[in-house]
Amino acid sequence: MKALPKKTKQNKSISSTNLTKQRKIALEEFCKRVNIKVRNFELLDQAFHHRSVSNEKAHLKNNERLEFLGDSVLGIVTATYLYTTLENPEGDLAKIKSAVVSEKALAPIAVEIGVDKLLVLGHGEEMTGGRTKPAILADAMEAIIGAYYLDAGYKAAEKYVLSFIIPEVNKVLDGGMKDFKTLLQEAVQKNMKICPKYELTGKKGPDHDQTFLMCVHVGDKVFGPEAGKSKKDAEQKVAKVALNALFK
Repeated sequence: MKALPKKTKQNKSISSTNLTKQRKIALEEFCKRVNIKVRNFELLDQAFHHRSVSNEKAHLKNNERLEFLGDSVLGIVTATYLYTTLENPEGDLAKIKSAVVSEKALAPIAVEIGVDKLLVLGHGEEMTGGRTKPAILADAMEAIIGAYYLDAGYKAAEKYVLSFIIPEVNKVLDGGMKDFKTLLQEAVQKNMKICPKYELTGKKGPDHDQTFLMCVHVGDKVFGPEAGKSKKDAEQKVAKVALNALFK
């Protein structure tokens, strides 16, 4: 009877023969910058490949599957940290978690550690400013987590995630978890027995870098418009203006 081939370990290091010397050096410098040790540089490299690359060159893998995995690792690490370090009720923990794992939080971190410079994009995405898009940067952050988890295991990935998540948690706590839209809603309902109504009054800029203008109606009063890089951001800003005008 023919012997079955021996199983190899799934986390065994894979050679980086498909990487150029220059690219591997750039990835090694990235690892030093964020204090992680990687064996499988091809997998890490894949974490920087946006799906637009596969759209133009079908034989190249992209980072979508790694992003899916990394999102879950990011979520469990963050949730565990919040549960074990804070005594806040579930609602507060959910709000903090939502803030620190958001695109708004992850994208600036990505730029700070040089993810934008290592992104591999399709020509069309490159030409439309993909290297600076918050969604692409945040997705790459999650893909890097996924790649590192597969390469080094959960404990190593946990340490890496906490290195940038803990400062973000502290920022939220120091800011008093201010959700101006919720505060305005509660104050208006309590004192005026009505609900504020938000209105999008305009948009500025190209499709890949739009600014949204939002007003809020409170009874017969209108506040704004205030500008934000997303509708939610603009709503928060105009809610703060209305809150200060009506109840401060």
